[in-house]
Order: sequence, then structure tokens, then C-alpha cells
Amino acid sequence: MTSVNNASSLPVTWWKSTYSDSAAQCVECGIVSPTTIAVRDSKAPHGPALLFSATALTTFVNGVAKS
Repeated sequence: MTSVNNASSLPVTWWKSTYSDSAAQCVECGIVSPTTIAVRDSKAPHGPALLFSATALTTFVNGVAKS
């Protein structure tokens, strides 16, 4: 996992979960490349973003879904 200081500098289209509403505190994701996904805080679009491999993020989401 790596990071960038300014998430808005990434050439991605950000989206929120369909489970989020407009007032929710949530994260947004963006596809940087076929193998890299960016994740940022929706309240801080110019703040940092974490960059995950697609495999690592899939493993994380699957693990959370089981708990």
C-alpha cells in the first residue's frame, strides 16, 4: 500500500458506495489502473488517498463482509 498527499490530483472518477447517503461520512474509491484502487475520505477530497492493489482491496472487502 502506498499513498498520495492530494487525492484530487489523481486522474480518476471517484464514487461512493450505493449504501451511502449525502450526509454520511464515508469513503470514496477510484480506479487508478487495472491493478490499483485509490481510497479517500469523502469529506476531504483534496486530502490524502491510500493506493491499494486490486487484490489487497478485494481481500479486505471480502473479509469485512464475512464479519
